[in-house]
Amino acid sequence: MKRSTTLSTLALASALALAGCGSAGEEDPAADSGTSAEATASAATGTAGTPSASPSASPSGSAAEHNDADVMFAQMMLPHHEQAVQMSEILLGKDLVPEDVRDLAERVRDTQAPEMEQMRAMLAAWDAPTTPEDPATAHGGHGSGMVDDQGMNRLREAEEGPAAARLYLEQMTQHHEGAIEMARDQVQDGSNPQAVELAQEIVRAQETEIAEMERMLQELPEGS
Repeated sequence: MKRSTTLSTLALASALALAGCGSAGEEDPAADSGTSAEATASAATGTAGTPSASPSASPSGSAAEHNDADVMFAQMMLPHHEQAVQMSEILLGKDLVPEDVRDLAERVRDTQAPEMEQMRAMLAAWDAPTTPEDPATAHGGHGSGMVDDQGMNRLREAEEGPAAARLYLEQMTQHHEGAIEMARDQVQDGSNPQAVELAQEIVRAQETEIAEMERMLQELPEGS
């Protein structure tokens, strides 16, 4: 009888012990839910409180990075290119111009016209006018190599053929030297990547063309 009571007591104690272990090890769904909600809220707050940079929110390179030197370069080079195109059109309207000089004039026109559009687009992106506010710099400024009105009239009135070609080459050499001077200043002082790259291309192309024009001048007939 005592043995039976002892076994019953042991069985009851074991059952109670197992129940206690089960309660201690079981996760509380409400507590888990609260923890998850808290973590989710914390993550959402962190995302909202720390805005991330977006490429679409950043202004374009043309508009974002520029300084006064970039603006002045585009404003000064525009009329400079316009005059080079005009000079080339004048020469191309004449007869008996040597073929190599005609080819050069076409290249100057076809290269500089698109560059003018690029500079206008830059100025528009920078919300800047196409001409400087100071009238003294509106026609290219000091040392730019711009041809004055008298020189332009001489080119218009030049005789056909080699005489007109010689005058064009002499004027355009001076014109290119002025452009190279301005472009080198831009490379040194500008901050806009596109404007600096354009200036570098102007230096490269026009130095090559100056060498060509010097050779053409030597090959023109004497007295032309």
